[in-house]
Amino acid sequence: MKVTDSLANQLLIAMPGMDDPNFSSTVTLICQHNDDGALGIVINRPLNLNLGSLFLQMNLDGSNARASRDAVVLGGPVSADRGFVLHDTGQSYEHSLVVSSDIQLTLSRDIINAMATDKGPTLSLVALGYAGWEPGQLESEMLANSWLTVAATPKIVFETPFAERWTAAAGTLGVDISRLSPDAGHA
Repeated sequence: MKVTDSLANQLLIAMPGMDDPNFSSTVTLICQHNDDGALGIVINRPLNLNLGSLFLQMNLDGSNARASRDAVVLGGPVSADRGFVLHDTGQSYEHSLVVSSDIQLTLSRDIINAMATDKGPTLSLVALGYAGWEPGQLESEMLANSWLTVAATPKIVFETPFAERWTAAAGTLGVDISRLSPDAGHA
């Protein structure tokens, strides 16, 4: 794969005909895509869990003002017991992956500790689990018209309400995804 073929920093928008219940009506930020496969975080599947509850489960005394209102999302079907934090690039943490000049993915606890005391990133999204693809798998799904892609923006990743992310992401392409047929084809 050439670097220019990478889907990193792209949002995968599930097409209406997506049969996999893990990805139906989802938007997934691709954080890494190379010859070894791809890793992404689903950004529009809020769990019945907020940051405050997560802090309690981790035995952290969370005084974060956003703790009771910020939902945690199901980032994907793989390793749903592991936490991942998408965040802006204002600060640095251990085990961070640069997704773009605006977005990083951090896999270490130091960011959660900082967030619990309101010293974390300005923009963040905490996810449990991730989406993963074997080498060539995502490319095959793209050829099968399973996904639309659009460049990621911090606005969609962090600020757009969860229920609106799927339509908003497609809307950046000028597409009303609710009007697309669930049946894919090739001309």
